[in-house]
Amino acid sequence: MVICKKWTLAKPFIGKVTPDNFKLVKEDIPEKLNDGELLCEAVYLTVDPYMRIGAETGNAVGDTLFGEQIAKVIVSKNAKYPVGSIVRMHAGWRTHTLVKDAEKEISRSAEMGDLPLSLMLGAMGMPGMTAYFGFLELCQPKAGETVVVSGAAGAVGSLVGQIAKIKGCKVIGFAGTEEKCKWIKEELGFDFAYNYKKTDVDTALKEAAPDKSVDCYFDNVGGMFTVKVLTHMKTFGRVSICGSISNYNDTSVPTGPLPFFSILKSQLRVEGFIVSRWYSRWEEGETAMLRWIKEGKIKYKEHVTEGFEKMPDAFIGLFEGRNTGKAIIKM
Repeated sequence: MVICKKWTLAKPFIGKVTPDNFKLVKEDIPEKLNDGELLCEAVYLTVDPYMRIGAETGNAVGDTLFGEQIAKVIVSKNAKYPVGSIVRMHAGWRTHTLVKDAEKEISRSAEMGDLPLSLMLGAMGMPGMTAYFGFLELCQPKAGETVVVSGAAGAVGSLVGQIAKIKGCKVIGFAGTEEKCKWIKEELGFDFAYNYKKTDVDTALKEAAPDKSVDCYFDNVGGMFTVKVLTHMKTFGRVSICGSISNYNDTSVPTGPLPFFSILKSQLRVEGFIVSRWYSRWEEGETAMLRWIKEGKIKYKEHVTEGFEKMPDAFIGLFEGRNTGKAIIKM
């Protein structure tokens, strides 16, 4: 038997995420496999803000928290995946996984070249595809346009800003610390970087995008921040709604000014998305991201937490702004 550790949902996420939401349990997995099966051991796991919402709608108390991981095959009776193979799969927050139907349970892997395997959970994985398709398909940026990115030092926002620069845009990013602002401006090439905790969004955009000159807005945070950004957009501006992390801990419906008049007055196109809608085209996005990384046009940063037992704390850290770039769990 192999002893698997897994994190389960101890109680629903209501308000701020706390350690009490999680329970670590053990599961025995047999090492004797049937034909076609394989046993995998996690190498890297990911924590992402969407898991908070997903758990509310898809996980019951007692269920293993879901998510993606990169794993190594340690026992195999499947010729396609011999021992030592590296696979990507949505196995959840667990150290070991018995794969019974490899065709259904194992996701296609990106062509990585000599890049770190962990990037399949970041710039070459779901966050990278979120940035690539969510920005290019919905915002359709043109050279010379002005782009605003909220959550600009996160796994997705940091990539969106760099893609916008590749497309010849002026990029304005908002992040939560001076260190993050320095990183996105000095290392990633954002034209403007503002600490939203110190500089009001109206003040920042009057300086960086005067006379309501924002063409595109990639929204990772929602809330009043987004309501304000919309008032600085050009007629026919485009808005891609990726996340709403500023509201995830709310226990009541937010009140305050609504965005609809700004949308109407400026004839904005506002669209939310789930990146899986472009799954059939991920190879296209992976090819572009790989090329840009190799060319030095896309840079990345990983916030690595070592140890499976620390996974809940890493997840909690997402909502406290502790991570710069992609949050990764290393086994």
